[in-house]
Amino acid sequence: MPPPPAKNRGRGPAATGENRPPRRRMASRDAGERAAFFARREAAGVLRRVLRGDAARRAAGSIKSLVYSPTVRNKRATFALVCQTLKYLPILKEVLASSGLLNSKWKKQEDLVYVTAYDILFGQAMAVSGSAEQLIMLHRDTLRTALEKMCARRKVSCVEDLLSNKTAAKPKPRFLRVNTLKTTTVSVIEELNKTHMVDKDDMVPDMLVLPPGTDLHNHPLVTDGKVFLQGKASCMVAVALCPKPGWKTIQVIDACAAPGNKTVHLAALMNGEGSIIACELNRERAKTLQHTVRRSGANNSNDPSYAEVRAILLDPSCSGSGISTERLDHLLPSHSRDNQDDASTRVMKLSAFQKKALSHALSFPSVERVVYSTCSIHQAENEDVVNAVLPLATSLGFELGTPFPQWHRRGLPVFKGSEHLLRTDPEDGLEGFFISLFVRKPAGGVVNHSEDGAVEARRKQAPRRQSQHRAFSSLRLSRMILCPTWRL
Repeated sequence: MPPPPAKNRGRGPAATGENRPPRRRMASRDAGERAAFFARREAAGVLRRVLRGDAARRAAGSIKSLVYSPTVRNKRATFALVCQTLKYLPILKEVLASSGLLNSKWKKQEDLVYVTAYDILFGQAMAVSGSAEQLIMLHRDTLRTALEKMCARRKVSCVEDLLSNKTAAKPKPRFLRVNTLKTTTVSVIEELNKTHMVDKDDMVPDMLVLPPGTDLHNHPLVTDGKVFLQGKASCMVAVALCPKPGWKTIQVIDACAAPGNKTVHLAALMNGEGSIIACELNRERAKTLQHTVRRSGANNSNDPSYAEVRAILLDPSCSGSGISTERLDHLLPSHSRDNQDDASTRVMKLSAFQKKALSHALSFPSVERVVYSTCSIHQAENEDVVNAVLPLATSLGFELGTPFPQWHRRGLPVFKGSEHLLRTDPEDGLEGFFISLFVRKPAGGVVNHSEDGAVEARRKQAPRRQSQHRAFSSLRLSRMILCPTWRL
């Protein structure tokens, strides 16, 4: 659809004296209307992906990740429109259905109709010459009458009383990670201190803490890839794997890698050396992964021989229950219709996949460290998965390591050794994450946390171990969780 034409460009005589309109005010109004026109269409595109993913239970990404993708230009307006339209969606659907506006012609563009109807009825009501805008403006009085009748039927005094009471996120600090591949923590602090209050995190290297609500999405440091807006709990995962800059010819696998924040964090921890194989099955998410890698400046690449893989970060698909508030899942239609049985069935299916994926990661012949993490709060996806694979891990020479031993919140006490596991919680001002670390013992039988002591012994033992516990072939591996791959 073409953009709305600019106004006041006729060939008639120019207005003079008192009749001349204030040009700056009119130009400002035209620019605002055109911005609103395009923002509605960007919001409709995001809303379409959100609703389709929610209906199929295969989300292409969270609301935030879809809005803040490179393809969306007016991110702030689009984010507000998507969130508010979802908030009012049950009301909009009922009102539009009663008026008969969503006929066969507009059914294919119902997302645009929802966004436009919200913006005109409840938002800024800035209508321009678009077909959807003309439709809503033509029937605006009818829609408002339907809203009044709905309020009368429900015995409420205003439309806001019709909204369901859904929980919003409690304010959390704004965490950001300095990308040391492009800049230094000191220089970023100096730049941000000009306009913000900045503190260094006392646990995660190169992590900065800013006040809640700090919006840096359009800041040059972010757009240039010098800092990444990444939660503290998410950053703890890559640090727990503890990749070393000295691993010059050894590879690290980031399985299920999109959107790529942990991938480029690994690259920074390795100082751009060594080799990382970032893997993602979903093609759309793989594009996001590629964009993240390019923005970070990570370019360490090598021959992807899986037999030489030394460390694996496995952050597989999970319920996302630990970040459901941050993801704004409470705005989704499925949030209100979910029941406990459906949720439990989904968690158990995810848990079965997670056990298979973790068992496979442990079977690599030369791997020394494996981190298994989720953004879930469910025991079935966390402690139960680790406990289920422990016999296999023990037979392959692994023990549970203790990531961030100074952290106070550990795993649920459901099996011996769960104190090695790590949990974060919204009570800590963080997202709900789970982190476990498997470390392969050297020949002497003691876990080598310094990482480099038994490298040669591990490689010599690899052929014998492989004959006893044969790893999946590369083909099966790629089909299972690692295709297509994006090599750094």
